[in-house]
Amino acid sequence: MAAPPLPAPVPAGGSPLRLRANALQSLCRQVFALRLVMIPLGAPPALSRTAPGGPTYLVAGAVLVTFMLSYGLFRDWERFGPLLLRHPWLLAADMALGTLLLITATPSSPLGLVALGTPLLAGLVHGWRGSAVYAAVQTAVVAALGGGLVLSLLCVLSGAAGSSVRDFLVRLTEARAQLAVAEAVRAERDRLAREMHDSVSKTLHGLALTADALALTDDPAAIRTRSALLAVAARRAVEESRALLTDLREPPSDVPLLPALHRLAGPGTTVHAPGPLPALPYEAAHHVLSIASEALENARRHASATRVTLTATATPTHLSLEVTDDGRGLPPGAASSPGRYGLLGMRERATTLGALLRMGPHPDGHPGTRIHLTLPLEGSP
Repeated sequence: MAAPPLPAPVPAGGSPLRLRANALQSLCRQVFALRLVMIPLGAPPALSRTAPGGPTYLVAGAVLVTFMLSYGLFRDWERFGPLLLRHPWLLAADMALGTLLLITATPSSPLGLVALGTPLLAGLVHGWRGSAVYAAVQTAVVAALGGGLVLSLLCVLSGAAGSSVRDFLVRLTEARAQLAVAEAVRAERDRLAREMHDSVSKTLHGLALTADALALTDDPAAIRTRSALLAVAARRAVEESRALLTDLREPPSDVPLLPALHRLAGPGTTVHAPGPLPALPYEAAHHVLSIASEALENARRHASATRVTLTATATPTHLSLEVTDDGRGLPPGAASSPGRYGLLGMRERATTLGALLRMGPHPDGHPGTRIHLTLPLEGSP
């Protein structure tokens, strides 16, 4: 019995637009953090060069207003950041804030560097077109207030830097989205390969063996019997194929493990469960049952085993599943051979579960194979 297929995996991480918006918000917030560092560093030299009395109070007031507004934006960025991306014209208010410092402290003071933040933000939010406009306006303001060539050039360079960072971020998020799609396609291909091997492939193999035997039979009664078996196998293959094609249906929430293990066991298989077993989420139960099904199938079909034992135990933190047989054992290197798709599928399923899978001979030296799965239960450390 093969476990039912699972829905296709959905790649995590959000859409490229959401990733890009989050990254842009983070970078814009860092611009305000840089401004919060520049203002305290530039305020003392600027105040020391200002005439005593009214001019000093004017510069100090402008510094305090700029710092407090920048700090408020930085602290509550989760609320104000999305507004900046949705309404880029708000950068005009930021430019007015920087212009206040340029007027009071003059562009030649260290506080003039605060004006570089607006072109940088414009490059991040608008791209090169927005950065060109805001850098040109900021340069004109600096020139009108008597700023030097150096500060004007820095305004242009800061806008270009913001635009370049935005372009790099756009390319990075697009590349990440392409990688996520490629990974999702690869994971889906591997999943379908496992499901085909564990369900339809086995049914078709049995159907082919029955057809071969039918071709060599002359007895009418045997022909009727094997024809009926062919019809049953063909219908099962159709059902399994349909399940693979329509596996986007809502899966059940939990699967009782012990009844499912008993359904897997066939003639010559003993199921031993010394204690109660938990009900597992659908996806985890699907992988556990598929591993057990593959182990039992290998013991019956390939190992020529006469006795197979399936033992399942559970603790508050772990589920342990063990399949042992008295067959001829695994060939040397089979556990790590890439061409053995059944064993490969078992390892991939264990990796998906975050479980530990051991395959090899009996540790006590008895003939046969031992396959042991240890699965951490949800909520365990």
